[in-house]
Amino acid sequence: MDAEQVMQELEALGKERTKRMYTANGAREPLFGVATGAMKPIFKQTKIDQALAEELYATGNYDAMYFAGIIADPNGMTEADYNRWMDGAYFYMLSDFVVAVTLAEADIAQQVADEWIRSGEDLRMSAGWSCYCWLLGSRPDQEFQRDKLAGMLELVGKTIHDSPERTRYSMNNFMYTVAVSYLPLHDLACETAERVGPVEVDKDKPKSKLISAYDNIMKAVGKGRTGFKRKHVRC
Repeated sequence: MDAEQVMQELEALGKERTKRMYTANGAREPLFGVATGAMKPIFKQTKIDQALAEELYATGNYDAMYFAGIIADPNGMTEADYNRWMDGAYFYMLSDFVVAVTLAEADIAQQVADEWIRSGEDLRMSAGWSCYCWLLGSRPDQEFQRDKLAGMLELVGKTIHDSPERTRYSMNNFMYTVAVSYLPLHDLACETAERVGPVEVDKDKPKSKLISAYDNIMKAVGKGRTGFKRKHVRC
């Protein structure tokens, strides 16, 4: 399949209700409103195709950009490529669930994520923290440096309440993911999350809300989910 054929397939799968939901979360035109699960039959035809992924991502169409992440070759992309994709990721569903997810399957994942966390830009920082969540939830514990992750937990504890909006979400999820998926630092992650307490998000909306990594960790512990690792990061 070429890019034009994929776009036609995506347009045919679009639903107005899904489009409204994506728009409410920050997506903007152009987009069709395709449910992610509905893209699987197209993937069976394209398989992994980095050149096609680049064409689709460059369209600026949200659904095409999402599908680009599904068919991209993570190790076929350089740090410059990932940064270029981040430049086009205009809201969190792209930064955290397309670019960060694709990066999490690359050999250079930690290197790039570390740079993003230090960037000072909300969506890049959010993607960096999110990438670590995808990594910790899928890769063996021995692939990570315990002291490095402990330092990251310390950074979250000191800065989360003063960090930008999406970064707060991802930092909160990082505490949860370390506690649940990286057993060597389970206790430290629990202590950090308890000390941090509820985190206020959606401050720019009429009514903000509080999220709590500690409460979610305790629920996961109660369900016996500690040590959880997923088989695949991408759909």
